[in-house]
Amino acid sequence: MDWLLEPLQFDFIVRALVAATAVGIVCSILGTYVVLRGMAFFGDALAHTILPGVVIAFLLGWPLAVGALIMGVLTALGIGFMTERSAIKEDTAIGVIFAGMFALGVALLSASGNYTVDLAHFLFGNLLGVTNGDLWTIAILGGVVLLAIFLFYKEFLVISFDPVLATTLRLPATFLRYLLLILIAVTIVVALQVVGIALMLAMFVTPAAAASLLTRRLPTMMVIAGVIGAFSGVAGLYASYHLNIASGPAVVLVATLLFVLVFLFAPGRGYVWQRL
Repeated sequence: MDWLLEPLQFDFIVRALVAATAVGIVCSILGTYVVLRGMAFFGDALAHTILPGVVIAFLLGWPLAVGALIMGVLTALGIGFMTERSAIKEDTAIGVIFAGMFALGVALLSASGNYTVDLAHFLFGNLLGVTNGDLWTIAILGGVVLLAIFLFYKEFLVISFDPVLATTLRLPATFLRYLLLILIAVTIVVALQVVGIALMLAMFVTPAAAASLLTRRLPTMMVIAGVIGAFSGVAGLYASYHLNIASGPAVVLVATLLFVLVFLFAPGRGYVWQRL
């Protein structure tokens, strides 16, 4: 029992647990749409393109979330506009913007000094450094994301599973697409402190992918993904504390292990069950 209670004597661990749980839930629930719509590459690219905004905020002494949010929303809108109004395919546009913006962020950071330490902090997060201000940011932005998912649940459901029906029902498909892109950008800001830029994709995709193997119903999938995400955050933090490893990667490794177990043993759909 000591291994469970011992970390809780430290305030920074308690804050980290709250942050990891909240981020695990928000990322995993929105991640169900990312998985269903095949937007994993977009989510990864968008996570990397916020680096210039984060670095500029860092250099100016602003909250990192401000720079990340501004850059994330602008990039999401830019990618959406470029892929809609030009002959360039979406994955090509994403690839170009992803590489260019990430290179710009690294260049800005390298010109500021402390290159290695700061880049590691941005790429892999600093879960143990979460402050009360960070918790408020996570709570407010995470709440906005979950509220939007609740309000537009039916619309997102239709455009994810049946775009033709969405057109028949005259749903504002363009608006909903941009809204989903913006929600992904906001969620990236929520998760920035916990897992960093490089590992962001795992929190979007891995819990949701595991949940998709356990159920075919979207509401149930969201609940299961949220539970897996929250558990991964808590278990990863405990693993980080007791094994003395980086907290962000530990969270992702737990989520990955859970996915592997589900992939192998999911009732009816797991690899082992299909071979029986």
